[in-house]
Amino acid sequence: MRVALYQCPPLPLDVTGNLQRLHQVAMEATDADLLVLPEMFLSGYNIGVEAVGALAQAQDGPSAQRIAAIAQAAGTAILYGYPERGADGQIYNAVQLIDANGQRLCNYRKTHLFGDLDHSMFSAGDNDFPVVELDGWKLGFLICYDIEFPENARRLALAGAELILVPTANMIPYDFVADVTIRARAFENQCYVAYANYCGREEQIRYCGQSSIAAPDGSRIALAGLDEALIIGTLERPLMAESRRLNRYLADRRPELYDDLSKR
Repeated sequence: MRVALYQCPPLPLDVTGNLQRLHQVAMEATDADLLVLPEMFLSGYNIGVEAVGALAQAQDGPSAQRIAAIAQAAGTAILYGYPERGADGQIYNAVQLIDANGQRLCNYRKTHLFGDLDHSMFSAGDNDFPVVELDGWKLGFLICYDIEFPENARRLALAGAELILVPTANMIPYDFVADVTIRARAFENQCYVAYANYCGREEQIRYCGQSSIAAPDGSRIALAGLDEALIIGTLERPLMAESRRLNRYLADRRPELYDDLSKR
């Protein structure tokens, strides 16, 4: 599978403009099987509670329909971040996967909210960590801060995820996460991790870029710098198989020793 990540500056409050540049980027990534965009790509991330409420859409809303058409035109699946207005009336920080046929495959809501910014705008997602299949690969989903909790990636790996997709809005001074944590999560869970970040500024936030695709051996098969970029990496099953042969973290686990951890 060929996976493309689009690292870009946010375009806050401009849903139409974001859809237009998504169309352009998707047409540039037609040789990829999957295009991954940053967290809250559709609306911008640091936009405030009133704007989030005004721009939030349902999973099958007009933007989802437009993105389905873009995915069909490009022949590429698309994972994008957006503010979701749930059927319960709550607003969630969500990502949605639409395949190359324009079918909605999965919607995931951020479960671990970061700081005052997230808590002021969103409700936290429930205990729902889907694993879905795309082109023969099993995909799991997390959003930004979620990946910084090792339990989240581990539960997806134990559920069979071979690729964990992480749209993010990571900022300075948390560069360590982009540089080290992502590779560590891939290595310790013997899977690929794709981390699609912003670059540039959004109000007082400076994003740290460094979008990447980390492989199960801890290497990076694609890496962006600090500026806007479209990067593509190819996932290889032989690399995953060899890495799992050499590294037996999942097989050597002793779950009976960890029961108390979730109670602390």
